[in-house]
Amino acid sequence: MVALRGKEIDSFLARPDAGRPIILLYGPDAGLVRERADALMASAVDDPNDPFSLVRLDGDDLAAEPSRLVDEAMTVPLFGGRRAIRVRAGSRNFASGVDTLADSPLKDCRIVIEAGELRPESPLRKACERAKTAVAIACYPDTERDLAKLIEDELKVSNLRLAPDARAVLMSLLGGDRQASRNELRKLSLFAHGKDEITLDDVMTVVSDASELKLDPIVDGAFAGNPALVESEFAKAVVAGTYPGVIISAAQRQAAWLHKSALAIAEGTPASAVLEGGFPRLHFSRKAAVEIALRNFSAPRLVGIIDQLATAALDMRKQASLAAAIAQRALLSIAANAKRRG
Repeated sequence: MVALRGKEIDSFLARPDAGRPIILLYGPDAGLVRERADALMASAVDDPNDPFSLVRLDGDDLAAEPSRLVDEAMTVPLFGGRRAIRVRAGSRNFASGVDTLADSPLKDCRIVIEAGELRPESPLRKACERAKTAVAIACYPDTERDLAKLIEDELKVSNLRLAPDARAVLMSLLGGDRQASRNELRKLSLFAHGKDEITLDDVMTVVSDASELKLDPIVDGAFAGNPALVESEFAKAVVAGTYPGVIISAAQRQAAWLHKSALAIAEGTPASAVLEGGFPRLHFSRKAAVEIALRNFSAPRLVGIIDQLATAALDMRKQASLAAAIAQRALLSIAANAKRRG
């Protein structure tokens, strides 16, 4: 069985084995699947934009005609050179095509299959794991070590360093999707261009804007004490493909801002001034929900909420298959306890 783990994955991606031209990339981190597929395509052909060198196929289409995968793989490029096939797996089974291809002599052709989460008994996963000419690579959300390396690599390019408090918060806001995390880091580097150090304010200003509309109802519903809204909107977001870690990150940013605002109000700043001046990107439609949240939670209670969300984020990385359940439970807990004032 050829299912790579840990450092084996990095070694294979750095120098793909020509004897294993069929590569299955699967898992809940769609961004990491795409990133690895892009890298494998770039090293497989001279020009990934050349349609004669790189063929894109849909898995559901292949299910109706699995032999097409074999035909494409055995096709010799008109003008010579290397060839690659990129398959996006869907809900239908085309594993028989992989079985046939695994027994076929391939020359200068790499096949990369992108899929979502696959159970061990999945026909596609089983076909790739048992074939001597194939390898299966799981793509799960980054661990803390992975995130630390990703942050270091991206910021090194811009010669930037992170303040300790900024690093701690940044780590909690990333990790659900590799490409999304990388994009946020590049956006942060661009924002901090010309500086030596990225501060906490830089992170809170730039990384994953908490006002993203599709997440607002979930986050606002939790802090305003509306579990029914949280449950319904959370389900919609997950069905739409939103990784649960992104939702928890939005809740963490909201909790941090509410805590800062609660402290300001306790020191005498009018709530209206906090809403207008402290959070300039707050959409008017959210104002009522945020006012309720500030009435529901004191600064000390918000510290507990911040810890609760951080624990949920860590648990989600440790148990990726339970990420949705862990995130929903944390948000419903906040909503259920929101009306306990104090």
